Amino acid sequence: MADDAIIIKKIKKSGGHGHHGGAWKVAYADFVTAMMAFFLLMWLINTTSPEQKRGIADYFAPASVSKTTSGSGGILDGTSFGQSGGKSGGAVAVVVKVTPQDKPTKADPSDPTTPTETRPSAEDMETAEQSASEEKDFESAELSLRQAMQDMPDLAELSKQILIDITPEGLRLALIDQEGRPMFAAGSAEPTDRVKRLLQEVSKVVQRLPNRITISGHTDSGHFEGVNGYSNWELSSDRANTSRKLLMQNGVIPDRIYQVSGKAGSEPLLPEDPYASANRRITIVLLREAPPLPPGAAP
Repeated sequence: MADDAIIIKKIKKSGGHGHHGGAWKVAYADFVTAMMAFFLLMWLINTTSPEQKRGIADYFAPASVSKTTSGSGGILDGTSFGQSGGKSGGAVAVVVKVTPQDKPTKADPSDPTTPTETRPSAEDMETAEQSASEEKDFESAELSLRQAMQDMPDLAELSKQILIDITPEGLRLALIDQEGRPMFAAGSAEPTDRVKRLLQEVSKVVQRLPNRITISGHTDSGHFEGVNGYSNWELSSDRANTSRKLLMQNGVIPDRIYQVSGKAGSEPLLPEDPYASANRRITIVLLREAPPLPPGAAP
């Protein structure tokens, strides 16, 4: 019996496409990496400052460009270019020009032109704190008086006849006449109900602060002559003294009163119109007890 034979038959297929393997994966990975690098570059450009961009550009610049301001030697150092160029061998030459003004010198204590560092003394600091505290008190008093005049209907109309401001001298309150609305009877120191009401509210604010008080009376520049030579000087003095009495009747202690004076028309509120009714006024100043803050200083 003949031995059985094993026959291997190979069939070769024609047409179709062969297997490509993993080459497409490598190409895709390269594409994704390139995109990530691109977006990373865009992010870096967006977040770096102009100085940093200039430093990066300097780092990749040809070796013939030399920087005059080297900084610490990093890639972001330097802000300007020199004129000497680079040295042979591709090295970057750092050119530093030192002028006599740039040379460090020791301060001579005996030289009167040498600046000296001064520190505020404890007394100066205490004075500054006192001045700042006083400034805040003045601002609070001003707000309180304005709020009182807004809250009371009968005072809202009178608010046009009181001026409040903070001056180097202190907190100043000026009660002024309006045309047709005088605070005192003509040629007299007799106060109207209006000025009595105003001074009643002013006294409430004044009592909250310990500062000394000055009161001055003012008239316009119109000529006035009463009995026995009674003039604007006597009239303004009497009106200021009447205001003092009204403040004391409303709780201000006598020791707070520092000065009462009459100035007639010597200090008009409106110098361009010396005969204006607003020049007739009573000025009450809460004096500063500490030196005023320098201009621009924050309280």
